[in-house]
Order: sequence, then structure tokens, then C-alpha cells
Amino acid sequence: MRESAAASPLRRIPGVAVMLALLVGIFGTIAPGFLSPANISNVLLQSTILTMLALPMTLIIMTEGLDLSMGAVVTLTSLAVAIVSLATGSMLLGLAAAIVVGTAFGALNGWLVAIAGIPPFVATLGTLGMAQGLCLIVSDGQSVVGIPRAVRDIYSATLAGLPVPVVVALIAYAAFHVLLYHTRFGTYIFALGGNREALRYAGLSPAKWLIGVYTIGGLMAGIAGLLMTARMNAGHPTAGLGLEFDAIAAVAVGGTSFERGNGWLFGTVLGVIAVGVLRNGLNLLALPSSLQVASVGFLVIVALFLDGLRSRS
Repeated sequence: MRESAAASPLRRIPGVAVMLALLVGIFGTIAPGFLSPANISNVLLQSTILTMLALPMTLIIMTEGLDLSMGAVVTLTSLAVAIVSLATGSMLLGLAAAIVVGTAFGALNGWLVAIAGIPPFVATLGTLGMAQGLCLIVSDGQSVVGIPRAVRDIYSATLAGLPVPVVVALIAYAAFHVLLYHTRFGTYIFALGGNREALRYAGLSPAKWLIGVYTIGGLMAGIAGLLMTARMNAGHPTAGLGLEFDAIAAVAVGGTSFERGNGWLFGTVLGVIAVGVLRNGLNLLALPSSLQVASVGFLVIVALFLDGLRSRS
């Protein structure tokens, strides 16, 4: 499966690239200021949090799984950053708390799917409710404000001329690229979706590696929680709800198949940018958020339709 997946990007690039080019062309024509350098930079900056979620979502979908809890878990980890950093004055302790919370939820999702045998949709729908409920409990339904400057400055700081969130997203992409295409774990991820029995015949436990995939998703949600808190300058109990929808959309638009273990990380990045361009363009046109959600949903339907065509070809 690794060779066929690696050989397919050239076939996938036109669809994703054409979709992105059409969006840029349309909004560049009708949305005032869309093509300005400041707005393009803003699109990339705003896409960083979604990138942190879409990368692990790619791996999860490659295993024929799904994580509906990711948006709620990011919200909870964002609150963990805000509450812990506010109480201790330490950004690092806030990040550590977020990573612990996110990793725990990821491991729970993996256990429910791999060991308890609960379908991913049902298992992660349940943990979505758990995380959302905890968000309301720990915050009492109110925003957590007054966070330390060290947290607030992360979103506006630069490193080597690039915004720190963009640098973090680039490092994350590089790490996932190495993990998926240049490690044994990556080989196992392809096998989990494409030929799970091969792992058993090799004396390996599919459940162990499946739990690992979901745990990575939770860990990344913890890091994304720090960026979200810095972006909002607060922790809010509903800030990340719906992000899992955008992450799934980005993965689907990027060409990752929901079966057979076929995935393409760079396509996911293009999908993230496409979703970011779509939302940004609609914002500039002052269209309501409900229409934005519907538009992203349309992208998902088109992507799944194209995925179905590929599977039959």
C-alpha cells in the first residue's frame, strides 16, 4: 500500500490544486482585499490550528477511523492552558496540562475503538459529549481571561521572520511526513487501513498501533489548544466546537481515502488551505456563519464524490 499511495500524488494534485485555484480566483475577483499580502498572511496564520488537527485526522482516517471529539478536546485543552497558566503564571505548565488532557482523551478514544470494539463514530461521539461537558464544568460556562502575556504573545511572535504558529505547523508537518513515510509506524498505519490481517500474521497487535494513532491525535489537540488560547487571548468553553468538521473536510478535500489506507499528507495541507480560503473569503463578503458551514459541507460532498469515482476507477 505504501508504494501505491506514494505513486498517486501526481494523480491527486490536479483535483486539489484546481479546487484551491478556483476558490482563490473567485474570491480574488469578488472579495475586496482578498489578494492583499496582509490577508494572504492572515489566511495562512488562521490555518495553523486546523493544520495541527488535520494532520493526525489524516492518520486516523487512513485506519478507517474517525475522531468526532477533536474539536471539543481542543476546547478543553485550550481551557487547560488558560486555567493552569493563569494559576501558575507558567506557559509551559499550561501546555503540559493541555498535552496531558489531550493525550488522555486520545488514548481513551483508541481504547474504545481498538479494545472495546466500539465503532469510531459512536466512540468519539461519546467522548465529544464528555469533553464538551467538562468544558462547561471547568469554566462554569464563562470565558477564562487574564492569561499571562507569555501565552498571549505566542500567536503574534515571529521566528526567522515567520509567525510562531506557522513555524509550529511547519514542524508538525515535517514530523508527520517522517512518521508516515519513513518509519515502521507509518508502514503499520498504511496496513491498519489497507491490510490489517497482515499485521496479525506478522505477530503485531493492530490494537496497540490503533491506540497509538488516536493518542497522537489527542496530543496534537493539546498543542493546538495552546495556539487557540493565544489566538483568542482567553479560554472559551465553545471555541473549538466544529473544528473536527473542518479537519475532516480538509482531509477529504486533500484526497485521503476513507478506506484502503490511502493517505496523502501534503494533500491534507492543500485541503486545510482550501478550507481557510473559503472561510476567509466568505468572511470578507460578510456572509453568515451558517452559509460558511454549508459551503464547507459542500466541499466535503464533492471530495467524497471524487473519492468514490477514484475507488471505482
